Amino acid sequence: MGGDICSICCGTGREETIDCPLECEYLQDAHSHERPTPLDRNVVPNSELDLPEEFLEKHEWLLILLGSAVLEGVKRFRSATDYDVREAFASLIQTYRASESGLIYEALPVNPYAAGVAEAVQTRVAELNKRALEAGSAMSLSNELVMKMIVFLQRLEYANNNGRARSRAFLDFLSRFYPAGPENLLDDGDDDDESELVADDTPRLIL
Repeated sequence: MGGDICSICCGTGREETIDCPLECEYLQDAHSHERPTPLDRNVVPNSELDLPEEFLEKHEWLLILLGSAVLEGVKRFRSATDYDVREAFASLIQTYRASESGLIYEALPVNPYAAGVAEAVQTRVAELNKRALEAGSAMSLSNELVMKMIVFLQRLEYANNNGRARSRAFLDFLSRFYPAGPENLLDDGDDDDESELVADDTPRLIL
């Protein structure tokens, strides 16, 4: 807004008519008091995919790194909302699903905010594959694995989006897992073990 506003305007305009910055303490406090929206499997896309807890725990390192890439993608766009991230996830999942079927399909969203998030995630995946190759590992991230991790992030977005026109509740939720900054998550070592790509003090997602 470029200045101070009263508490009434803050409460009524928050994430509706006002682009609230993620660092706003009043926005963060409001999010902490909101109740998560129960997931409706008839509304959430890709609900047919089974993502067991054991699978998510095994690949938690990748989930965390992809989550940090999402935050990197919105860093350039202060007005980006949860809905922009939702659009990016839908585009990425479509791309990786097509790749699994042997099709070459990659169409970034027209929405520049969503496109920025999608590009950041794809860049992170390419970076991880490059690091594994340089470390002499024959193992690379499969399209199916990346797609499933994005599907889980998609479900988190649906669960944490508060329904406001300019909701940033999911982005706020996601940012709480990176108190030291997403840029510190990548390990500088050359170990070819996937789990070693994440620093020892990386915060853990509660599944």
